[in-house]
This record gives sequence, structure tokens and C-alpha cells, in this order.
Amino acid sequence: MLTIRAIDSHTGGEPTRVVLEGGVPLVGATMAERREDFRDRFDHLRSGIVNEPRGSDVLVGAVLTSPVTPGAVAGVVFFNNVGYLGMCGHGTIGVVETLRYLGRVEPGPITLDTPAGPVTAELRPDGEIAIRNVVSYRYAAGVCIDVPSLGQVQGDIAYGGNWFFIVHRPTFDISIGNADELNSSCWRIRRTLAREGITGEDGAEIDHVELEGAPTVEGAHSRNFVQCPGGAYDRSPCGTGTSAKMACLHAAGKLPAGTWLVQESTTGSVFRGRVEAVEGGVVPTIVGRAHITAETTMLFSDEDPIRWGLSG
Repeated sequence: MLTIRAIDSHTGGEPTRVVLEGGVPLVGATMAERREDFRDRFDHLRSGIVNEPRGSDVLVGAVLTSPVTPGAVAGVVFFNNVGYLGMCGHGTIGVVETLRYLGRVEPGPITLDTPAGPVTAELRPDGEIAIRNVVSYRYAAGVCIDVPSLGQVQGDIAYGGNWFFIVHRPTFDISIGNADELNSSCWRIRRTLAREGITGEDGAEIDHVELEGAPTVEGAHSRNFVQCPGGAYDRSPCGTGTSAKMACLHAAGKLPAGTWLVQESTTGSVFRGRVEAVEGGVVPTIVGRAHITAETTMLFSDEDPIRWGLSG
């Protein structure tokens, strides 16, 4: 019987399952190569780890590996119910909290290797975690599409570690009670983008959609709803989504470098963020907090006909 150990946490309500080093023995000189190795040799484990009956559509997984760059404490490959991610903001915060829980890091600076490049973080004494994301940028501004049942939708295409369509108009009534309707709107937007051949740079699929509404938490600038590639919505304010949004705001002259933005999620949790201007875009910093929820030993029995999970 195959056994895999993992640590579960949540960041602002969004769960992360960190598979401990060696649980999925990835090979490759770079994290991008290790992600491809995961895809080629262990995709059944991806499904079994995060899909039902052990997981759910909303769960994001992270496999720890040895680092590939000097000074990094670990490598990490993020994945979800349908595939693999270049980066994951809430997941990075969850990974750092997991490493703290395991006694592998102490307060101070931390570097993690990801398929999108090295990501630095700071574990603060009060438990908050600040991550310095990869270079993020607005790729196209003011893109207008006609979406069934929504009419004209206008937004920006941006990269924050993943590709996003950041909707500016219309705005939405964002709450957990409206999640089904909001998710349906995101699906229609994604299908329209695909039908019209609208992509990110070099034909990259836009597999995240971010909607915006009025905040409910004091001090927040907006409330968002982010649909992830598998169709689940992000319970946190979404680290890569907040990064992409800040890149758009900075490019539009609405968010000066160093100015803090407070982004509220569907659940009411918040991330604080700011950007540093660099060539080609901005480097975002996102601040949030994660909490450990479980130590898990997953069992994969040869006698279990659905041991590799339920996937659509």
C-alpha cells in the first residue's frame, strides 16, 4: 500500500495540502522540469491527492522537493484538481507556514524555487507571511468582449504568476451566497475568451478570471471573486490574482509603487499588497497568514478502484 504524508493548512480560507519531500519523487534540474516530470509520471498521484475522496475541487496541492538555486530552502510544484500551476500565492504562504510548523524555517527571509522562478518570503514573528512574487505585468488593457447573459464585459489581461482576465466592468455583488452565479459568469467569460482566440502572451491560456465588487471589510479597497482553472473559486483574496490586479492598477497610474492595497476575498479574509516597479512590470509583495489544520497520511490501496481520485 502506497503511503504519502502531507500537512494541510488554509490561507484566508483557501486550503493547501503540502506533500512532504520524497512523497512524489520528482526529478529534473529545474522546477519547470520537475513539474513536467510530475505531469508525465505521476499525474495519477496529482488526482489522488487533491480530488475526491481525499480532497475537493478547491484544494491546492504542493509537492516539496530539494531546492535548485543556491540559498533556497526548498523547491515546490503547485497543482490542483485539473493540472499544474506556475505559482500560487496563497499556497506559498501555506508552504512557509508548513515549513515553520515542521521547524525547517525561523522568522526572517526565505526563498522557494517554483516553476515560475524563485519566490522570496518573509516569515514575521507575529505569524504573518509576506511573499515577494515573480514579475507581474499588464499584457492588454481595456479588452472588450460580448458575453452571453452579461453583455459587454471589459477587463485587462495580466500575469501574476498565472494568466488572468481582470474584469473592470461590470462590477458584481460578491458574497458566498452568490458563488454559483458568480462562477457561472466566470465560465461564460472564459468560454468567450477561448471562442474569440483571446490569450495571454505567446498564446498562453487565460485560465483565471477575477471579478470585482464593493468591499465589506473596513479599510479594504475592493472585494474579489477569482475562478481557478478547475472551476472552483478562491476562498482567499488570491495571491497571483492580487499581483495581477496590482500590476494593472500600477500600469494605469492608480497604484503608485509602495502604496498598500487591501484586497478582500469572498470569505472576508484580506491580503495586503504593494508593488515595486521594475523593467517589464512590477514585483508584488503580498502579506497574509496561514493556519495548520491537519497532519495527514494518505493511503493508496491496490484494492481501491478509485484510489487515484474522481476527476471530470
